[in-house]
Amino acid sequence: MKFRYLYQLLLSHTSVLIIAFMILGLLFSHYVENLVYENKVTELRTYGEKILSDLERPSSRRPLYLDEYSNLLHARNIDVITFNREGEVSFSSGGVYPRIELSKAEWQQIERGETVPLKKDFGRFDQAVSLVIMPRVVNEQLTGGLILISPISGSREMLSEINHYLLYIVLLALAISVLVSLFLSKLHVKRIQRMRDATSKVSSGDYDVHVPSSNFDEIGDLAEDFNRMVAKLRASKEEIDALENRRRQFMADVSHELRTPLTTIRGVMEGIRNDMIPEEQKEKSFGLVSQETKRLIRLVNENLDYEKIRSNQVVLSKVTLPLLDIFEVIKDQLDLQAEEKGNTITVLADEGAVVHADYDRLVQILINITKNSIQFTTGGTITLSGSSSGNETVIEIQDTGIGMDPGEIKSIWRRFYKADLSRTNNPYGEFGIGLSIVKQLVLMHEGSIDVFSEKGEGTRFVIRLPL
Repeated sequence: MKFRYLYQLLLSHTSVLIIAFMILGLLFSHYVENLVYENKVTELRTYGEKILSDLERPSSRRPLYLDEYSNLLHARNIDVITFNREGEVSFSSGGVYPRIELSKAEWQQIERGETVPLKKDFGRFDQAVSLVIMPRVVNEQLTGGLILISPISGSREMLSEINHYLLYIVLLALAISVLVSLFLSKLHVKRIQRMRDATSKVSSGDYDVHVPSSNFDEIGDLAEDFNRMVAKLRASKEEIDALENRRRQFMADVSHELRTPLTTIRGVMEGIRNDMIPEEQKEKSFGLVSQETKRLIRLVNENLDYEKIRSNQVVLSKVTLPLLDIFEVIKDQLDLQAEEKGNTITVLADEGAVVHADYDRLVQILINITKNSIQFTTGGTITLSGSSSGNETVIEIQDTGIGMDPGEIKSIWRRFYKADLSRTNNPYGEFGIGLSIVKQLVLMHEGSIDVFSEKGEGTRFVIRLPL
């Protein structure tokens, strides 16, 4: 059987309040009772001191003084008793006097001349009384004393009335406290219920939930932590979905890239096996098989290289290199490919310009970008330019090719992306992996790469590498 959290909070709050009010009430009642008793003792002591001072007058007047005081104190419901040095009663305003038994310590106090206040129960008064015993000392000798006795019934009645008022106040405060506790408990339960509902939605796969949060208590902090957790789960789910889509796209792209060369190789082999290819065409067919085989090897190697770069398995050996020498190496390697499409490679670099990079990886970066420019430029110019100043080197590769629109610029770094699907059979970068590798290698050099292009106006790659 469940015990609802609302009732738990309400019960705990109410229990604490009741206990607190009970303790407060007992302490207050005890304090008031002691205060009333002390006030009564002070009153009796004051009367006693006055009587003792009058008893110092001629002895013939003492009975008269005592009678006068008896009449006066009777109106105050106070009895007066005098006693001699042996403790025998010599005068009692009430006629019959109660038997007062003192302890040895109390009698020793009296002998030392000290006033002794007491609270006693006497059958005559049928209630508790306050009494004060005041010794009479002459020449440092105890000659007797007096006792003032007053019932505390009036004090008890006043105390009872105060307790009644205190009870009413406590009950009113308790009722208000219970209402406030009920309100706060419902508020907390409502906030927890919101989180419970949100948790249920998250468990069912809905990561778009948001719990209102505040920073004034721990529940608000918990809601904030919950929202951060949901945001991370949502990001993780989106990343997983993106990875799954990339996996599917990768498999589709790899299958597509493998299909063309494998189909070509299979067709040639079937033709040779069935003697469908003339003898004079066989050498050309073998060359085609060799070319497609090299394409497959390049596809595998580029993918392996890309994964090594992504998993930080590539270690860079950075050195300072003359920029113009690097450009000349690129030009020498790609001049023939550029001429096949009627393109010209131009090299421009500041005198003394240098770059701090891994030689092999920098050459790989520039070759991939330049191949990309050759692929999408016909009868144009590819310009390699660079300069170094301050703490960075800037390298630019610009072509006069077909260019790209903004949507294509965002996608060129994706593996297997092709800006022009009609160029699939181009032997220079047809897989769409080269620029993905370029991006990763530039980041490994702690540099940046930007692309600026307009449709029909050509493309410009800008690489910035720290010196």
